[in-house]
Amino acid sequence: MTQPLALVDLSPALHLLGVAAALALLPLGWWAWRHRNDGSAGRRAALTALTLFLTFDLVVFGAFTRLTDSGLGCPDWPGCYGEASPLTAGVQIAQAEAQQPTGPVTQRKAWIEMIHRYLAMTVGALITALAVISTRTRRELPFSVWWPWATLLWVIVQGLFGKYTVTLKLYPAIVTLHLFGGLVLLALLTMQIERYRSRPLLVSTGMRHLIKAALAVLTIQVLLGAWVSTNYAVLACQGFPQCNGQWWPESMDAGQGFTILRHLGRAGEGGFLPAEALVAIHWVHRVFALVVLGVLVSLALGLWRLGAPASRRVAQQLVALLALQVGTGAANVILQWPLLAALMHTGGAAALVLVLVSLQVRAVAEPPFALRAAALGRPAPQ
Repeated sequence: MTQPLALVDLSPALHLLGVAAALALLPLGWWAWRHRNDGSAGRRAALTALTLFLTFDLVVFGAFTRLTDSGLGCPDWPGCYGEASPLTAGVQIAQAEAQQPTGPVTQRKAWIEMIHRYLAMTVGALITALAVISTRTRRELPFSVWWPWATLLWVIVQGLFGKYTVTLKLYPAIVTLHLFGGLVLLALLTMQIERYRSRPLLVSTGMRHLIKAALAVLTIQVLLGAWVSTNYAVLACQGFPQCNGQWWPESMDAGQGFTILRHLGRAGEGGFLPAEALVAIHWVHRVFALVVLGVLVSLALGLWRLGAPASRRVAQQLVALLALQVGTGAANVILQWPLLAALMHTGGAAALVLVLVSLQVRAVAEPPFALRAAALGRPAPQ
């Protein structure tokens, strides 16, 4: 008789920590060699930038894991059938695949899921190193030492979200928070790297408020997009820009669609989630995209009118990313959710978070004349 699988098995934890340490040594070794002649501040900034780069990769690979239905490729946590690698869990994976050849557990999906976990552990190790190094040199930091530790704390929270994603069998609220949490991690690291770079950008007080509004509406849209993905509602609306041949779908059930505490595919009071609920989830995300588009276009225009080369570069980045998001969002529907378009849509959302958080940190209102001159690319007055 087959023994039931323990959803949480900590027996491979030490092996996994060893794997994480070995993997983290690769980027850490490159960083130490590449920046061996830099000062303390330069080395910390370089390590933060490297961690940010790998975190962005992690977010995109997390989307790949989700889009290939590999989230339960290893149906336990933190290992795979109690092992640290799919190699040593080959027999159990083969048995599960034989029972369900297209099911949640296959050799390919198990490797995708474990590579995602390995990458997450590597990022966690780098963030731990950043917290320790920042503490040792805290008097030199351009920000509070609590920021690196808050980042480390959030990595731990992300790990718990990852655990409950598996143990609660893709519970939509948990998966949504896990997807969103990756972007929060990006924001924390972006804030720190911008403090190291110290690239102030002159804006008006009203522009600073507009930047905050842009971050707020983008946050809502990211959560809505994660909810669409989590509930597999991408194809609930056929056609673009109309939804199922209508400008405003008549068959929508927002109450069921936005019931948060429910299992995947299930309604809040039991039974299966109706198609009308999926339509509502998709349509709200699509309609709110117009709000985001309006706010970000207004922000881009305002930055362009400032006339400074730095502000115009940010405006161009925003316009390019908005075009990418609109194009890939439409392609997801028209081309029936192709993997590349879906990954680019996630990557574009992550890039927008980076640009807006960077802008929020850099924006300075009413600076002194020297800073005003620097922002406009002119020599400071003597």
